[in-house]
Amino acid sequence: MSNSTNLTMDKPTPTSLLDTGAQGLIGEPLQRTEGPLKVSGNATYAAEYALEKVAYGVLVGSDFTLGKITKVDAESVKSLPGVIDVVTDFDSFARNPQQGGETKAPTQGVEDVAYRGEIVAIVVAESFEAARDAAHRVVVEHDAPKAEGRYDFETQRHKTDKPADDQIPAHFSQGDLAGAMAEAPHVLDVTYTTPSQNSAAMEPHATTAHWDEDGILNIYGAYQMPSSDKQQLAKALGVSASKVRIIARYIGGGFGSKLGIAPEAVAAAIAARQLGRPVKCVMARSQVFEATVRRSNTEQRMRLGADAQGKLTAIGHDSLVSNLDGEDFFEPCGMATHFLYAAENREINHDMVRLDWLLAGSMRAPGEAVGQLALECAMDELAEAIGIDPIELRHINEPDCDPETQVPFSSRQLTRCLDEGARKFGWDKRAAPGTTRDGEWLVGLGVAAAARGNMLQKSAAKVTINVLGKATVETDMTDIGTGTYTILGQIAGELLGIPLEDVEVKLGDTNSPPGAGSGGSWGAGSSGSSVYLACENLREQIAEKMGVAAEGLTLKDGHAIGDNRRVSLSELVGDRGLSAEGAIAPGKQEKDTRQSSYGAHFAEVGVNTTTGEVRVRRMLGVFAAGRILNEKTARSQCLGGMTFGIGAALTEDLIHDPRNGKLVNRDLAEYHVPVNADVPQLDVVFLEERDVHANPLHAKGIGELGISGAGAAIANAVYNACGVRVRDFPITLDKILDGLPAM
Repeated sequence: MSNSTNLTMDKPTPTSLLDTGAQGLIGEPLQRTEGPLKVSGNATYAAEYALEKVAYGVLVGSDFTLGKITKVDAESVKSLPGVIDVVTDFDSFARNPQQGGETKAPTQGVEDVAYRGEIVAIVVAESFEAARDAAHRVVVEHDAPKAEGRYDFETQRHKTDKPADDQIPAHFSQGDLAGAMAEAPHVLDVTYTTPSQNSAAMEPHATTAHWDEDGILNIYGAYQMPSSDKQQLAKALGVSASKVRIIARYIGGGFGSKLGIAPEAVAAAIAARQLGRPVKCVMARSQVFEATVRRSNTEQRMRLGADAQGKLTAIGHDSLVSNLDGEDFFEPCGMATHFLYAAENREINHDMVRLDWLLAGSMRAPGEAVGQLALECAMDELAEAIGIDPIELRHINEPDCDPETQVPFSSRQLTRCLDEGARKFGWDKRAAPGTTRDGEWLVGLGVAAAARGNMLQKSAAKVTINVLGKATVETDMTDIGTGTYTILGQIAGELLGIPLEDVEVKLGDTNSPPGAGSGGSWGAGSSGSSVYLACENLREQIAEKMGVAAEGLTLKDGHAIGDNRRVSLSELVGDRGLSAEGAIAPGKQEKDTRQSSYGAHFAEVGVNTTTGEVRVRRMLGVFAAGRILNEKTARSQCLGGMTFGIGAALTEDLIHDPRNGKLVNRDLAEYHVPVNADVPQLDVVFLEERDVHANPLHAKGIGELGISGAGAAIANAVYNACGVRVRDFPITLDKILDGLPAM
């Protein structure tokens, strides 16, 4: 028999082997297997690989916003002690005759600077300190820009273009929105704004690059998606992808900022090639802010129309977002608006404002994180205007199927999440806005729905059982703090009947089968399914060796049980062991069903009557995301997302100087993410659910569900506390003070 099992999700998988396993690993709140390595400092992150003769690189960013570089004055710093070179050619190996091509003048990849802080050179030295000192001294000369810079969103907002339609439609229309709004007895037409945001991962972007004697580029870095990053890096360097190997064993957070390659990777690779020795480059925190990616700022106009009973007849969600010239990515604010509520007349549009700001890209829950701030606050406003409870309004507008495509939901428990949360949170104690006091604090409750589309990506894995009966899982899938090491081990251990401590999981090496990568909340479902399929194949091999049917086989505690016999796996696999590969790919199910994870957020806040300060007192998230593979790691993901929601609602604001586009608050001292004192007791509840349309695991994505709608619940609670509706995020005290009721 073949030792490979492939599955394309063209049909549902009504049964799952995870429901028949005997090892008892799935769903349990197990400790993370790599946890001891991390807390003891023995997990090797991107900047910690110790290579011989490593040189240290520090990046040089432009100190101007627009203009063509005429000279990078490298000679002025090359004589400094310890400095090896200043490398400026970032888009080709033109200076290396083995790569072909002619030398450009000037020799740097970045000639026309597009935004302030764009990386233009790397200084390489024998020590980090020497490289850092020299990098600060490098002088970059440039011509004046040919056109006036576009630095202020407000002055440019009327100059828009339609982003390219890719998998997400930029413009969508159904029915007659204007007509429905004109006829509706209850209407809402309001605009919400959100600022640029930064992922602010704990680990900065870092790369150690080394070309070996075979001409292979070995990259030790922090990358969420090694398979695609390998392709990107090879293209950037003009080499074959077979000449690039990426190793990313441990990643200290990414939240989208490490989905693609960043400037330090290309710079380190080219410098290492030119120097003939390894080069390590770690971005300074300010460079992470200035030269990786931001979440786009948004301006979102919400239009809702409802009949006398609160049934929506019209939904309009028009978004203005921003990015650089030539960039197709747009923040898809209306992502969840497409399917969250029923309404016959709908418009969901996205238009692009071109600015000379830092590149905009994906950040945790792109679209939903900021889009549901607007949609769910608008639903709260509409409920008050109609005079009904916000949860009742959502019940009334629960669709039977996808309201646009009419395909069925693969599974949907939004109303149950709302009802369970209301009961557990004490929603019945919610009072009218501005009427509940606790000393000098006004107290309020808020609610918001959460929705995040579920996606499946191509993924492959190899699983081996060795002569000792222990298992090894191999895939280039990554773990950015989500628990992948543990979850893949649980799946393999459950299906093969092997204790978790006897399952080794090897991740983050592109020499392994290509995994889905960590992004889009598809990691566990996609890579987990490829491990599932490999283990399914191994079960069939074991059953054949046992002489029993696969469905009559029980695997537990390192033994195979069948036909009244119990044989150890080590005995069955023989001297050569057993191995199998599994691969999964999306199929017809992604179009035949609307697949999403759902939840409900509840928040209680206090608003100080004297200062206008907002304090989140408690939060509850109730989620339905298919099978929960590990209750502890899943809960951790939701807690992190809810904390993100606190930041989006109350603190996070990446500020661009309207005179030159410079980031004003480019560090964690001035860009305010929630700290321990800002985060109260958070509670998470998971509802029992299986989604047979998603994958063989019956699991759905959860990593980004926790942030979706979380900020809106806080904003709605602020209004309920003090009667002030803030539509310009974040909600800071200056936006509340003038509207506080007189005491």
